[in-house]
Amino acid sequence: MINNVDFTNRLKEVMEYYQFSASTFADTVGVQRSSISHILSGRNKPSLDFVLKVTTALQEVDIQWLLKGTGVFPKKSNSKEKEASTTPPLFNSEAPVHGKRIQRIVVFYEDGTFEEYQK
Repeated sequence: MINNVDFTNRLKEVMEYYQFSASTFADTVGVQRSSISHILSGRNKPSLDFVLKVTTALQEVDIQWLLKGTGVFPKKSNSKEKEASTTPPLFNSEAPVHGKRIQRIVVFYEDGTFEEYQK
């Protein structure tokens, strides 16, 4: 389970790192400005969609770090090399799946952990 206070503090750290105001951050990530306000104030908890939008828009934000505080922020360059070496073959295929190209795969495990693969 996500600790909402810790998550909010990490989100603020991301905003400070990029020197984003709440409105600039919302625009960059692609969410409504009120969503950021509600999460930062503790009124709402972040949705999976919100977390994925943050980690997609800001490649240096590690999803494990954002959710649980494990890992590092910003991501180190050699972590991208590691991701590239473990990229599932689905990304390497030029043939679309169901007429669409795969952009990201998230694997959820029974113990509550997960891995994210991006093209």
